[in-house]
Amino acid sequence: MTVYERLKEYKDYDYKEFQSKLVPNIDKDTILGVKTPRMRAIAKEMFNTKEGNAFLKKLPHKYYEENLVHFFMIAMIKDFNECIKEVERFLPYIDCWPVCDQSSPKVFKKNHDEILPYIKKWIDSDHVYTSRFGMRMLMNEFLDNDFKSEYLKWVASKKGDDYYLKMMVAWYFATALAKQYDASIVYFEKRKLDDWCHKKAIQKAIESFRVTDEHKDYLRSLR
Repeated sequence: MTVYERLKEYKDYDYKEFQSKLVPNIDKDTILGVKTPRMRAIAKEMFNTKEGNAFLKKLPHKYYEENLVHFFMIAMIKDFNECIKEVERFLPYIDCWPVCDQSSPKVFKKNHDEILPYIKKWIDSDHVYTSRFGMRMLMNEFLDNDFKSEYLKWVASKKGDDYYLKMMVAWYFATALAKQYDASIVYFEKRKLDDWCHKKAIQKAIESFRVTDEHKDYLRSLR
């Protein structure tokens, strides 16, 4: 049974209608209406099977859910070089934020030195969702023990008018304010981000339970 045939068993019209409102930039007819836990289960079932391996080789896919299952399967690859190869092959086909945001290869956590140059290259990409994925990986992997202040510049220097790109910049800096406040607050005091990202990042930081009340009060003064 193919991935599409498995997905078709669980399509839900009402959920399709709901999902289409969350991803208005893609064709509604490409959404089947399958919930994420079911897609993850299908990815797990198909991973390292003959049908699953054939599915990974076929790009582009027609349906939104096929793209999600594809990325969920990539995230399970344990060999770093193989995982990177499949990620790079798939990134140009990402066309919406949920596909970009819901998959995080586990092998990246064990290979920080190797992944960092790829992250920088992805952030610099002109393709919105490749860049967004790079920023999300930088946020997920390098805002804790392996953080360096120079990484903030990588995101701050990313320019573009796309809403989903700018939202990722804001999300990254809101998270940086929670995890690396002293290094990141300078970007707000000196207004190094464009006005929209500046305000959105502050808003998201103020809404976060991980930012202290004292820091929130100061951020309000920087709006």
